[in-house]
Amino acid sequence: MLRAFLDKNHWIAGIQWFFFIFANIIVIPLTIGAAFQLEAGRTIGLIQMSFIVTGLACLLQVFFGHRKPLLEGQAGLWWGIFLTLAATASAQGLTLEELGGSLALGVIISGVLTIIIGVVGLGPYIAKLFNPSVMGVFLLLLGITLVEMFFKGMLGIPFDANEPAVVSIPITLLTSCIALFVIILSIKAPPSVRNYALLIGILVGWILYTIIFGSNKTTGDVKAIYMTFPLGNIHWNTGIIITAVLAGFLNLSNTFGALKGSESLFNDQTTSKHYRSSISMSGITIVIAGFFGLIPYAPYVSSIGFLKQTNIMDRMPFIIGSFLFLCMGLIPPIGSFFSSIPLSIGSAVLFVAYLQMFQSSFDFLKQVHLNTMNVYRVAIPVFVGIVLMIFPSSYFDSVPLFIRPFLSNGLLMGIVLSLIIENMINWDVIGGKEKV
Repeated sequence: MLRAFLDKNHWIAGIQWFFFIFANIIVIPLTIGAAFQLEAGRTIGLIQMSFIVTGLACLLQVFFGHRKPLLEGQAGLWWGIFLTLAATASAQGLTLEELGGSLALGVIISGVLTIIIGVVGLGPYIAKLFNPSVMGVFLLLLGITLVEMFFKGMLGIPFDANEPAVVSIPITLLTSCIALFVIILSIKAPPSVRNYALLIGILVGWILYTIIFGSNKTTGDVKAIYMTFPLGNIHWNTGIIITAVLAGFLNLSNTFGALKGSESLFNDQTTSKHYRSSISMSGITIVIAGFFGLIPYAPYVSSIGFLKQTNIMDRMPFIIGSFLFLCMGLIPPIGSFFSSIPLSIGSAVLFVAYLQMFQSSFDFLKQVHLNTMNVYRVAIPVFVGIVLMIFPSSYFDSVPLFIRPFLSNGLLMGIVLSLIIENMINWDVIGGKEKV
């Protein structure tokens, strides 16, 4: 193993993994810091803890979990829920500190339950519930949730719900150009460049933003503040806890998608042991995330696309990249430096990245035999989920507080509806095989 670690080619490939991890993670703590109105020091601390825990999560998975080179990162499902709840906190009758404390407790409970699911070996049985129709609905609604938020960021609308929601024309013009630039890179550039399209977009956009608008913010001598529960001290809110527990259960779909989707790349079959170890390791990092105010973790399905583009199938480059990412979090000035990335630029780049979720969703839905009689299996959860996303939060003022965060969340409601509809009726025998 030492010889493999010292291999020059493995280090070159490891640096590619490092940049892939960086491009996927860096904007997440920035948006959370803005949404929860954290002071600069706490946001910097959040960034560095994200680096440390992400590197640790990847190493835990590759050594003790599923043992595959798959990025273990902060999950998009949880990310969408955090930002959505932060934007509607006042409508839920919560302060941001109470919301943050309730989410922290909910994440910890969710992590403990995830560990139990992994240790007991329930993963393969739960995986059967997430058939192609459910996965297609899940990815489509998740993509819509995240892309909507990124599009708002591109328009210059702040993640802080207390700031005026007004479109900034100059920022919109710049971010539209950056988004178009990243799309062109992703389509026209050779694979060696295409793989870095997100990172190149962030760097180019950051430079242009600084030239046009000046420095995004001055961090000066602000130091990282490391603390447990940075979003708010532990607080019990039944609705938020229920939402978090359900989100933790649904977050398992990322594990199923990543492990099953990578089978053809590694010429193996996902076994009960893979599920047990992977889910258990994810549970451990989810508990850690709860204590430090981070978005909970799960394997990234997008790792499959990276592996296909680079053909880096060995574990050692992934180990090197994860180790470098962990080390970066241990260097204080790095968090301060990256906290100045403009959120509008990060939003533009991620807007393009998450458009790919439409293709991922479509790949699953192509496996579903739809016709005029069973189309409801997809139409109901998708349309209900989208409509709930559009509804103003004030529509749910009459709903009891303990269930309001769940019922008003289009993403969660759509996925739960899909799970119920798919597993109560055998839709494949309805209407024959005639497609719509």
